[in-house]
Amino acid sequence: MNEQPPARDNSATRAAASPGAGGGLTTGTVARRIGVSPATLRSWDRRYGIGPSRQREGGHRRWTGPDILVLEEMCRLTSAGVPTAEAAKVALLFGRTDPAGGTVPAARLPDEWSPGTRPTGSAARQISRGLGRAAVRLDAPTVERLLDEALTEYGTVATWEDVMVPALRAVGRKWAAAGDRYVEVEHLLSWHVSTALRRPAYKSEAGDRAPVLLACVPGEGHTLAIEALVASLAERGLPVRMFGGAVPAPALDAAVRRTGPCAVVLWAQSRSTASRPLAQHVSGTGWGVRGSRLGPAVMVAGPGWAGPHLRGTLRPQRLGEAVDVLTRICESSTTGPGG
Repeated sequence: MNEQPPARDNSATRAAASPGAGGGLTTGTVARRIGVSPATLRSWDRRYGIGPSRQREGGHRRWTGPDILVLEEMCRLTSAGVPTAEAAKVALLFGRTDPAGGTVPAARLPDEWSPGTRPTGSAARQISRGLGRAAVRLDAPTVERLLDEALTEYGTVATWEDVMVPALRAVGRKWAAAGDRYVEVEHLLSWHVSTALRRPAYKSEAGDRAPVLLACVPGEGHTLAIEALVASLAERGLPVRMFGGAVPAPALDAAVRRTGPCAVVLWAQSRSTASRPLAQHVSGTGWGVRGSRLGPAVMVAGPGWAGPHLRGTLRPQRLGEAVDVLTRICESSTTGPGG
């Protein structure tokens, strides 16, 4: 799938081209508007020749409109996972003019840089790195585009495991290593991941199948992984009931009894929130007449459940495994008391 270049009409390009720009923009101004640090711009200028071309009195150089076109394309390519040196070669085509005065059109990405198969190995790393770079620049449109393209091309399971999780971890490591810096980057990326995961359309639910109920245990506010599970099940047309983060125990009990789910997924990110008594209580919930009572399968998910296996529960290790197990359970179920 070949990418089309974005519209070249952002504020930095317009300002650099305007008569009032004083002959171009400073590196600091361009860095703020584009979302790339001045140090990165200076590095790209020194290593690859992607820098301001106009020189004013005093030796200060200024970015012009064509310069910023090159910079925008450089950002687009690196966000797509193209190695920096290769991205620079392609980006430098922008801003050049042919004899007729036109701009050289965008070069197509080589196939190995475009999502055509499941993003594993080096391809997955390139896409994930591009996502992380866009997040560090606070380039929300590019983050949104990369996530949408990956989900459309690969589906939720592959995108979560091979693209989203590595990018989230990389940003988390950057934040941990930089002290209080980059907190905003993690928040931006997490928000866009959550938004993207909620977009898969819910297909029509078969009326004779009990739903899968998903919730975070009381006190647990980390929801991204369970949102990925909800989206994956919805892609398969399975009935789901998602209750989100930190569901109080009485509310969870009431929801189970009202919906009669075929399975209940309890997510815990940390051991301090993973409540084994709660999981056992849900596992013992039943409905129907005596002698033929039904109850849900209970799946405990997340690192909080590490340790001795809780008898009578399922504990998958990966998203794909959880989806396959829940699909089999759901397809063999019938509606409970809420059906």
